[in-house]
Order: sequence, then structure tokens, then C-alpha cells
Amino acid sequence: MAKTPTGFTSRTARPAGGVATDFIKFDSGALAPLMARVVPREDDLPFACQAVHRGSALSRSVYPGAGTGLPSVRSSGSHALRIGIIAHLKYPIAQPFAGGLEMHTHLLARSLRERGHEVTVFASSLSEKTLGVEPICEATALAKVGLAEAHDAAFFKEHHAYLTLMKGLRSRDFDVIHNNSLHYLPVSMADTLPMPMVTTLHTPPFCWLESGVRLCSAPNHSFAAVSRSVADLWAHVASVDQVILNGIDLNQFAFHPEPDIDPYLVWYGRIVPEKGLHLALEAARLIGMPLRIAGPILDHDYFQSCIQPHLGSDAIHVGHLDHGDLARLVGGARAFLCTPMWDEPYGLVVAEALACGVPVAAFARGAIPEILDDSCGVLAIPDDAASLAAGGLAAVSLNRWDCRLRAEAACDAQRMIDGYEALYHRQIATNADLADTALAVTALHG
Repeated sequence: MAKTPTGFTSRTARPAGGVATDFIKFDSGALAPLMARVVPREDDLPFACQAVHRGSALSRSVYPGAGTGLPSVRSSGSHALRIGIIAHLKYPIAQPFAGGLEMHTHLLARSLRERGHEVTVFASSLSEKTLGVEPICEATALAKVGLAEAHDAAFFKEHHAYLTLMKGLRSRDFDVIHNNSLHYLPVSMADTLPMPMVTTLHTPPFCWLESGVRLCSAPNHSFAAVSRSVADLWAHVASVDQVILNGIDLNQFAFHPEPDIDPYLVWYGRIVPEKGLHLALEAARLIGMPLRIAGPILDHDYFQSCIQPHLGSDAIHVGHLDHGDLARLVGGARAFLCTPMWDEPYGLVVAEALACGVPVAAFARGAIPEILDDSCGVLAIPDDAASLAAGGLAAVSLNRWDCRLRAEAACDAQRMIDGYEALYHRQIATNADLADTALAVTALHG
């Protein structure tokens, strides 16, 4: 039985409507305000979150090709495609992953290759060679070396690498280019390529990428977003053609029907301020359960000032783990505390925890309410550690099998790949139509 703090009595009843007050009783009036700080009613959620908070299934319409008759290599036996994937260059596309974008690119390339496609990944030099990597520069994340111009050096390395790549792609024999980078050049230069391009929007708008997106005028280009939340954030800049929810390899995150005998909570991800680890530490202290932490320390000042002073026997940083060790750590937890301090574009860590059978207590930000329903998670008021603590206590009593079922229904990478295959085929067909139209116009005026 998980340890509960003074003033809390935990019950094991399933939640009604996903409201934490339905199954946590407070013995002390002094602690009762915590529960008032859990997101309690549908009306308190952003409009886009309400359907998911009610427990509605994700619409199949967000997956192009699902029930639409659009082709998929897996389902229709279509010919293999020649696909070029443009990766983010800041970190290698290799384990242990620096973040969700690197993991997404790795999974996308590996899954497409497993389906028989010819895939080339344009990435940094230390990326995994089995993905069909064609290095275009060294990893551009620079350690602090005391040089004021270090960031400029990284910027120009990326700029030159992408500019060289886009020029070279004009003479390459790809059926489609998938732009999975966060750089302005590939998307702004899409109209210089003879083949169609798909750009996935992984983040909210920021100045450099927004500039490139605004300049994208290629008729054979298509935007996909990793969540409805991201699509809405980009709506004032560009129209998103498809929402293709991110996915994970469920086989790499095995279901754990029972947590470890010694109870603990888990937090994992990049250790940077916007991921909010300091709030998870505070929430775990309020709950009265140890917290285990995994992930790379990418902001050393933040770690040393806000995290390290609070580490000890009840809060342990276990390091940056590969998939296998990470899945074992997550799978043994009573609950996962998810603390984004920005509008999380998707939340791969949420999907991974659910796949392991681990309930989630998370701030109601970005796309996270698109993943969680009240069978597998509890939403808390953003940036409020007390609300998260109440949500964490609620989450530990949720059924672990329901968490896994939610992951299988909403987070399976195979559905994501189906969506991208269908979008590739649609863009290839559109490109062929544009070419036929151009030939017809030329003949007419010849």
C-alpha cells in the first residue's frame, strides 16, 4: 500500500468523471485545499480538452487513411517508397535520446524501413547508422566553452548544413521528403524541390520556424501536426492539413501489471526549467512518497540551483537511461508525475508511462488532455504543485490495465505510421497531378 501523508486517506474506488475528490478523503481540514486545486470540472478545461476529459475516444479522423480509403503500404501492399527524412541536428538520432523529437525521428525511420521503404535520414554524424543515416554535419549542441560566439557557431553550422542539403536534394531521386526538423530552411525552400515534402510541426510557433513556414509557397507541400493543440497554435500562421498523433513502440514499453513492492513515483524527461521537475519534487514531498528521476541534465544551472539541493534518499536522480532501463523504472512506479510548464505539443512520456500500465498525474497543458482520459490519468492545475499532489494521490488507485488499453488505443506507433504513409501517397499523387497540369499548359501554349 502506498504511503499517504498526514491528513490523507486513500481509497481504491475507480474515479467517477475523473475527479480526484471522488476517491480521496481528507482527514484534516488544513489539507483540504489541495483537492480544490485539482482540475475538478469539465468547464475548467480548455474547450479542446473537454471531449477527452469526458472519456471520449480519439476520433479516427485524426489519422489520415483510417477508414478513408487512402492507401497504406501495410494494408494495401503498395510499392515501397524512396523517403528522405530531414532530422533535427542539435542532437544525434540515437539512444539514449536527448528528447522526444529524436525518439520520434528514430521510430519513424525504423518503422518505415521495417515496412519495406527505402529510407535515408539526413542527420548529425553520431546518429544510428542502421537507420540509413547520411550525415550532413556534426551534432550542433555545444557545451559551454566560455566563448560568446559559441551559439553563433552552432547556428551557422546548421544553416550551412541545411542549405547544402536542400540544394543537393534537387537532383536526388526521392518520392517524398519528410521534414522532421525545426529549422526554417527546409520548409522555406520546399518549392525548389521536384518531389513533394511533408513537414511535421512538433512545437508551438517560434520566430525562426514561423518565418520559414510563412514563406512556404510550394503547392506540393503539406503540413502535419503532432496534436490538435499544436495545429490550433499554428492556425494563425499556416493551415495544417492533417493531425497525426505521435506514437510509441508499445513493444519497447512492456506492461507491468504490478508496481514494485517498495512504492515510488517517477518523473523523467529533459532536465530543463520548462519541464518543471522542481514542481514534481514538491508534489512528491506533499504526497509522502519517494520520487525517482531519469533524464539528461541539459541546463546545469537549473539543476544545481533548483534540483540538486532537494535530492536525497527520497528523491534520486538515476541518470539518463536507455529504453530498456527506462521502461523498467517507469513500469515499477505507482504513478508518473508530468509537469510541463509550457503547452506540451504531445507528451511522449505520457504515452510511454501508460504503455507500462502506470497512471499519470499531469498538468492540463497542451496536448496532454488529448491523451489522458479519466480511466488512466488525472489532470491538475498547471504550475500548481499542491494540485499535482492531489492528482498523484488520485492516480495511484487507477487500474493499470486500463492505462495499457488507453496506450494501445491512442498511442500505438503503427497508427502513426499508417497516417504518414497515407499522407505521403496523397502528396505524391498531388505532385503527379501538378506535373500533368504543367505539361498540359506547356502543350497548349506550345
